Amino acid sequence: MSVVLNPYLSFRDTARDAMTFYQSVFSGDLTISTFRDFHMDEDESELDKVMHAQLTAPGGITLMGADTPNRMEFTSGGAITVSLSGDDEPTLRGYWEGLSEGAEITEPLNQAPWGDWFGMLVDRFGVHWMINISTRG
Repeated sequence: MSVVLNPYLSFRDTARDAMTFYQSVFSGDLTISTFRDFHMDEDESELDKVMHAQLTAPGGITLMGADTPNRMEFTSGGAITVSLSGDDEPTLRGYWEGLSEGAEITEPLNQAPWGDWFGMLVDRFGVHWMINISTRG
C-alpha cells in the first residue's frame, strides 16, 4: 500500500491554460477532462471548463487542477504554496525560469541564510511557489 500527497489547484476559467503551461515547465503527460465529458453540468456555458486535469511529470511531480464552476466561491491562490526542493540544481533552476514567465517574483532566487538557494513567486495564474535548491550534497 502507498499514499501520495500532491497539490490540486483551483482556477476560474484558466485551468486548461495553466495546466498546459505547467506541462511546458515540467514536461510529462497531461490529461484533461471537461464537465461535458462526464455530463456533470447543466449550464451550457460551463460544459467546456476543466472538471479534472492531471499532469504526471518526471521526478515524481504530479499536479492536478480544475476550473471552479461559477456557482461556487473561488479565491485565487487560496492559502497554499507549492514547494519544490531538492539538490538537482539545473532542473530546479529550469523550473524557476519557467514558472517566472509572467510571474510576480516575491523573493528572488538567491542564496539564503541557511546556505541553500531559495526563491518565491506567484505565477501568472495566481499560484504561489517556493523553490529551494539544497547546497548540501
